[in-house]
Amino acid sequence: MTHNRPVPRWHIHRRLYDWMLHWANTPYGVPALVLLAFAESSFFPIPPDVLLVALVLGAPQRWRMLALLCTVGSVVGGVAGYGIGLFAWETAGRWIVENIAHVQLVPVAGRLDIALPAYLTETLGESLGGSYLFQVYDRWNAWIVFIFGLTPLPYKLTTITAGVAQVNLPIFMAASLAARAARFFVVAWILHKWGAPAKGFIDRYFNLLCIVFTVLLIGGFALAALVAGQ
Repeated sequence: MTHNRPVPRWHIHRRLYDWMLHWANTPYGVPALVLLAFAESSFFPIPPDVLLVALVLGAPQRWRMLALLCTVGSVVGGVAGYGIGLFAWETAGRWIVENIAHVQLVPVAGRLDIALPAYLTETLGESLGGSYLFQVYDRWNAWIVFIFGLTPLPYKLTTITAGVAQVNLPIFMAASLAARAARFFVVAWILHKWGAPAKGFIDRYFNLLCIVFTVLLIGGFALAALVAGQ
């Protein structure tokens, strides 16, 4: 007698990861990169960096074009995610956040909100404006799209909640473009510069690198504001 046991989440993600990687060995690697970057910004669970890394290692001289296409796909997909948050939060957005991004929604001050991970609240502290995502939107608005677009947080979480928060759409797109271009071009440039040895470094320290880069960036803005105010 067989029993239908649920497949562990990491098994599913591993299969999706391997499925993404296999496109690098086909003639459809570049179109797949664009489509997966689009999908990850609204509903797909695996970030496009996985395929971007494989494609850049296979064609280092094309790193700029690959990073650009990945950025465009991600930004356009981000608009789709924004639309889900704005028009379909109750019917689709909440389900994606809870079941694909695997983020728990909790009631805070009469609305459903998302507790931010400890590495962000401990690193950025009170400058965030709160420990929950919509509290931070209340203070920073579109800056959150830019900042969180650089971090390891699922980008679909940022795009969908930006729609819920009704961030100005052109500003949302500009912030998305800046954040995703910074992320993908840096990854592609590192691989172009140092090749395969850089892949292990990125795999091991990617999340930490994103956080450090974000903290340094915020610190630079804060320093510029301080100097300008003197």
